Amino acid sequence: MDSSTHTLLALTWFGLIGLMLVFYVVTDGFDLGIGILSLLRKRREDHDVMVQTIGHVWDANETWLVVLGGALFGAFPSAYAFLMQDLYLPVMVLIAGLIMRGAAIEFRHNVTHGPVWDKVFGIGSLVAAVAQGVILGKVITGLAPGAMSGVFVAVTAIGVVAGYSLLGSTYLVKKTVGSIEQWARRLSLLSAFFTVAAAVLLTGATWFFSAVGQDRWAQPGVFHLLIAVGLASALAVALVFASLYLGSSRGPFRASVALFVLSFTGLAISLFPDFIPGKLGIVEAASDSPTLVFMLIGIGLIFPVMIGYNLYQYHIFRGKVLTGSHAGE
Repeated sequence: MDSSTHTLLALTWFGLIGLMLVFYVVTDGFDLGIGILSLLRKRREDHDVMVQTIGHVWDANETWLVVLGGALFGAFPSAYAFLMQDLYLPVMVLIAGLIMRGAAIEFRHNVTHGPVWDKVFGIGSLVAAVAQGVILGKVITGLAPGAMSGVFVAVTAIGVVAGYSLLGSTYLVKKTVGSIEQWARRLSLLSAFFTVAAAVLLTGATWFFSAVGQDRWAQPGVFHLLIAVGLASALAVALVFASLYLGSSRGPFRASVALFVLSFTGLAISLFPDFIPGKLGIVEAASDSPTLVFMLIGIGLIFPVMIGYNLYQYHIFRGKVLTGSHAGE
């Protein structure tokens, strides 16, 4: 195949991986957030309600991470190898956190050690979120060493924890009633504040210290496009606050999802046409054309099934969790 076809295939896979990442962050993000927030509740009845809101969907949500890893390995092996040199430790910590929370959900019903497993669930969720923040921060900085990069990565980790807490708390607003819903509304406001603060700090740091800001953002038309995404993100934040103030159940979560989608749109614009800023381009990192075509056929068969199954399960388990809904009152 000629170079133009290969470029098109590489860009298509870059878009597909970005889409998988959005699906994972949104779906697994809210149940990681609920796990993090569970550390702030002491009563087992409250934990029962919080786990019940995600009990039928959390394992399917994590499927997106498996597909994402496989797609990255197959479509962009050079990027996979390059990233794993520096990200092996946080990736292993991420997997450990996911194992902890998965085991905790299964074993938390133990009469004797149930409270311990509840703690493991919360800690595993926090560990996984922090690891994802570290990975994101390192990618944005182009895996650059140094103290400033370390501070950037730390703020990114805090921002991811705050963002997942926002998704989790707004999902609890959507799925619960009574005291937990009211508590979740208050936490949604707090989480939104910290999410916005971290986003503002990271935007400024990216502009001054990251290769993304120094190179990509300076290109003609890119900064104006990012301004439009920023304004749309500000509107999403305003909708979070407005829907919470108006007492909406679904509005806060929808606005939070929109905020995350817009954030990753801005990230994709900032990275393009690099896969790793200043280190590796999208086309350069891609597999050969026959491999990309073969994988495209496979994902074309799998994608509709995964999306359809996700939509079906959310439809089946829609509505508020009523059993023990007034736990904590």
